[in-house]
Amino acid sequence: MTRWETEIIDAHIALENWLGQGEGDFDALLARFRADFMMIAPNGVHFDYAALAHFLDSQRGSRPGLKIVINELTTLQTWNNGAVLHYRETQTRPEQPVNVRWSTAVLNQEGDRITWRLLHETTQP
Repeated sequence: MTRWETEIIDAHIALENWLGQGEGDFDALLARFRADFMMIAPNGVHFDYAALAHFLDSQRGSRPGLKIVINELTTLQTWNNGAVLHYRETQTRPEQPVNVRWSTAVLNQEGDRITWRLLHETTQP
């Protein structure tokens, strides 16, 4: 597994813990994302860094029992300080419908850490 793929897995573990159990360090979670981060949610809504920070702050522990599984993780392209990855994310919660989405992420290497620049999600019907 590449460092890029490891970051995808580790970030989703942190999100699962934050959203599902209300556990984790908010500042460390946000540090994964660049100040110029952009996300396109499955419904087409654009999130910038500030919107992501607000969402995460307001949603801490809001999804009890959340489990996130990442599979079909593929590194599409790499360059000196970045990569584009594609993966399937399956979210489950007790007594809730299964939520499956395909995501494409652009990650950057900044010093010793990897940061998220872009995330585009599409719901799988």
